Amino acid sequence: MKIGVNVPNFGPGTDPGALRDWAQTVEGLGFDLLMVSDHVAITPDVATRYPAPFYEPFTTLSWLSAHTTRVRLGTTVLIAPYRHPLLTARMAANLDALSGGRLVLGVGVGWARQEFAALDVPFEQRGRLTDDHLSRLRTAWADTAAYGPRRIPLWVGGNSDAGQRRAVRFGDAWHPLRCTMPWLREAVPRLRAHADEQGRPAPAFAPRIALRLTTAPVGGPDRLAGEGTIDQIAADLAQLRLLGADTVVLDPYHGDPEQTRDPQPAWQALAAVAARLDHLTPRTEQPA
Repeated sequence: MKIGVNVPNFGPGTDPGALRDWAQTVEGLGFDLLMVSDHVAITPDVATRYPAPFYEPFTTLSWLSAHTTRVRLGTTVLIAPYRHPLLTARMAANLDALSGGRLVLGVGVGWARQEFAALDVPFEQRGRLTDDHLSRLRTAWADTAAYGPRRIPLWVGGNSDAGQRRAVRFGDAWHPLRCTMPWLREAVPRLRAHADEQGRPAPAFAPRIALRLTTAPVGGPDRLAGEGTIDQIAADLAQLRLLGADTVVLDPYHGDPEQTRDPQPAWQALAAVAARLDHLTPRTEQPA
């Protein structure tokens, strides 16, 4: 099971130097994948959670590819209806080629009504638009002469049944975001049932979970996977491996934009996780 990290590409503490330090820390600690988020218009509904500056994911990952050598690079998640599918196909293929085949493209339908309005994209049609986008993306990538020879891994987000069905139809992996362990244990059999209904193989399971390290155990039914002591986090990762997770992405951002000014607590939590995972191979070049 591979382990990735969702890096904040937004907020008052984020700038090119901070992004570079994040990327080199993630790679230096031995993690397998670095992912960033997507917003285009930082409307009020977006800004309350993910304020400016917000670095566009394709541009950011292209730059970070030059500051890393091994770690895979991805989006969690690119909002599919925000861009024309042929533009997405071209940018993704170019980024994959420029990074040496390291791209993982995670996509989703989006949630911010004001941002959809600012982009003149009908919010109520976002599911249909996403399905059309993914179909055309696959068709474009099939034209290897125009878009490059490698099949880019496509992860489909969405915690609903519709999201699971979309992942079965279009995705290489289903990518649910920030759930509890009981919910995930129930959701994986539903994914397989949706695959059986469509007569398709089930996609891989690649959840994004929280990473919030505490000194005392966290209890209660609302505890997100990845919240609690290092023992609780390690147990969650072990359970996800048993559920068949191919990759787990750790998300150290807890919703407070001021957190982006001081990444050290997040890096310390990542280092603690890396120390518990014997398949990661920490190196020494990450920032102190």
